[in-house]
Amino acid sequence: MITLEQIQIRIIEAVRQSGMTQTAIAKALNISQQTVSHYVKGDKLPALDTLANLCKLLDADANYILCQN
Repeated sequence: MITLEQIQIRIIEAVRQSGMTQTAIAKALNISQQTVSHYVKGDKLPALDTLANLCKLLDADANYILCQN
């Protein structure tokens, strides 16, 4: 079974591997830097539409992020 913690870990990895700053990600997604910080800390998960846009921005495979491969 897939857990939220597994998804959070993969989001954190994708953000870190992108080399983008939290501020740049926030600007591109039109969300606050604090919200991105919550994603990186694993405190929150993005809404589905935000997750889709985050994957696109970071060039991350959504199936990987969602533990489907």
